[in-house]
Amino acid sequence: MFELLTTFSLENTEKLILLNANELKDAHVPPFQPDFPVLIWGKAPLDLDGIRRVLQTTYSDSHSLRVATKSKVVTNLNLGLLALNGQSLEINAIFLPPLDAGTSLSSFQEIVAHLRAPNGCPWDRKQTHKSLRPHLLEESYEALDAIDSCDYESMAEEFGDLLLQIVLHAQIATENDNFAMSAIIKGIHDKIVRRHPHVFGEKNVDGVDEVLSNWEALKEKERKDNGQSEKGILDGVPLSFPALNQAQEYQDRAARVGFDWGDIGGVLDKLMEEIAEIQEAETEEEIASEIGD
Repeated sequence: MFELLTTFSLENTEKLILLNANELKDAHVPPFQPDFPVLIWGKAPLDLDGIRRVLQTTYSDSHSLRVATKSKVVTNLNLGLLALNGQSLEINAIFLPPLDAGTSLSSFQEIVAHLRAPNGCPWDRKQTHKSLRPHLLEESYEALDAIDSCDYESMAEEFGDLLLQIVLHAQIATENDNFAMSAIIKGIHDKIVRRHPHVFGEKNVDGVDEVLSNWEALKEKERKDNGQSEKGILDGVPLSFPALNQAQEYQDRAARVGFDWGDIGGVLDKLMEEIAEIQEAETEEEIASEIGD
């Protein structure tokens, strides 16, 4: 390893990440911060096309790399041409220069924490979860406008504004010893893995409908495992939803269990059927159940 550091003249490089190329084999994104320099090493020849595909999720095709061969010859290559121009070389190491400062989530968390620090911004220090609520809603709507406009430049900007709200809330929670950003990420990480056994486990599914059905079953199991009372299909719709969004969500959930028709005739037939069942119900419990239907 020291030989590689010498080959690239990296002996005094700060924050250098050393990464075995095997760690990129099954990766979908780089497993490191992009604002740190990285030395990727392994047995020649490296899987240059596989490495390129992973790095391109974060770095541009024009990002300049330095590659070394077993004979310690160092060559400059752009990321986009790594596989094409490097395939004839016995490459066993790649030096990946960092992106600009401020391109990692941790660096963004740092500046938000600075805003909230005693030497930070008076406005940001004054904010609470409640006071930030309208800003979270506003930024969400602006992001939706950018999506509807298919304006990718605006989408990148608005997603950044939305991310600021999330990180601010996480920082406030951290200061109050409620939870940290790591808890947010860990929670959603585990939920995604748990609810996608067809991706991260052994379960087989046949199409989107089965995925959605399995998702609901897993949610119900989670509630039971957590000691929560059994909930109906319509429970959990946010009360803060605008009325039309709330109605649409109820309709979508009802459709998942068969309450979905192609024309008004089917709806009216079902309505009359349910009214008849209410009339036939004898106990208050039965009546309540039928009114729910």
